[in-house]
Amino acid sequence: MPRRRPRARPEQAAPVFAALGDATRLALVARLCDDGPASLSRLTDGTRLTRQAVSKHLKSLEAAGLVAGTRRGRERIWSIRPQRLDEAQRWLDAIARQWDGALQRLATHLEP
Repeated sequence: MPRRRPRARPEQAAPVFAALGDATRLALVARLCDDGPASLSRLTDGTRLTRQAVSKHLKSLEAAGLVAGTRRGRERIWSIRPQRLDEAQRWLDAIARQWDGALQRLATHLEP
C-alpha cells in the first residue's frame, strides 16, 4: 500500500491537535460531526457552559480551521470543515505507520 503523506507541514497541523486537545472543543467537534451544522444556542443546549464559553471555544476551533461560521439572519451557524479533520487523520495515520515500522524493527532485532 502506498504511503500517503500529510500535505501540511507539522507546524500547520499543530493548531488542529492543540484545538482538539481540549475536552470541550473535542465535544463540540463531535457534536457538529454527529448532528450537523448548529447555532450557538443549539450547541449550548444540554451543557453547563455559557454561550460566551461556547463562543470562545468555537473561535479557537475556527482559528484552527476545524469549523466555520456563516451568518443566517441574526445567528451564526457553525459547521465542520471536514478537510481539516481529514488532514489530522492523515497525520495520525503517518504516525501510526512510523510506530508500526519501529515495532517491526524492534521485533526483528529481538528475534533469535
